[in-house]
Amino acid sequence: MAEIKVYSSVSCPYAHRTRLVLQEKGIDFDLIEIDLQNKPEGFTKVSPYGKVPAITHGDNRVWESAVINEYLDEVFPNPPLLPSNPIEKAQARIWIDFANTRLVPAFSNLLRSPDAQKQEEAKKELYKHLEFIENEALGKLSQNGPYWFGESISLVDFTFFPWFERWAALKHYRGFGIPEDFTRLRQWKRALKERDSVKAIANSKEFYIERYARFAAPTPVAV
Repeated sequence: MAEIKVYSSVSCPYAHRTRLVLQEKGIDFDLIEIDLQNKPEGFTKVSPYGKVPAITHGDNRVWESAVINEYLDEVFPNPPLLPSNPIEKAQARIWIDFANTRLVPAFSNLLRSPDAQKQEEAKKELYKHLEFIENEALGKLSQNGPYWFGESISLVDFTFFPWFERWAALKHYRGFGIPEDFTRLRQWKRALKERDSVKAIANSKEFYIERYARFAAPTPVAV
C-alpha cells in the first residue's frame, strides 16, 4: 500500500494538477476515484470542503490543489518543481494565482454561460488573459525554453495545463480555440503534451467534449 492516497475525479482539472505532479515525480500512490455527484459517506473527514483533490500522507491530510502540490514538492524534493531563487519562486506563485483567479474563471464563464452576450464578454476576457500569458510569461520568463521557466518544468506548467487539455470542449461548444498568433502558447501546449507524465493520464478530446456537455447549456434562441 502506498504512503500517499489521492482522492480524485477523472474529469476534475484541479485533481488533474495533482496527479500530474505525482506522475512527474514518480511518486507511488493509491488513486481513489470520487463520484462528486454521490460522495461517499465520511469523505469530509479527508476533504473538509468536500472537494477533490485531497490527499492523505500517513496520518496527515492536505487539500486544495495548489497547497497539495507545494506540499508534495517539499516532501518529495526530486525533481524540484519550484525555482530555488526567491524572486522566481514568488513569480511562480503569482502565476499560480493568475491561473486560479483569472484564467480559470474566464474559462468557466465562457463554457457555462447560456447567454450569447455574456459569452462574447467572456471570450474577450479569456483572450486578454491568453495574451498576457503569451507576452509576460512565455515571452519573457521562459526565454527560448519550452516551459514557463525555460528549460525546467514547474508547478506553474502543471497548474495551467489541465485547462488546455480541456480546451477542445471550449472550441467545440463555444467556437473559441487558442488563437493562431499566440505561437509561444501553442508551442508550450505541444511541449507539455509530449511529456511522459502528461501522456500517462491524458484523455482524448472526445472525452472532454462528452463530459462537459452538461455544463455547456445551449444558447437561448431569440424569438
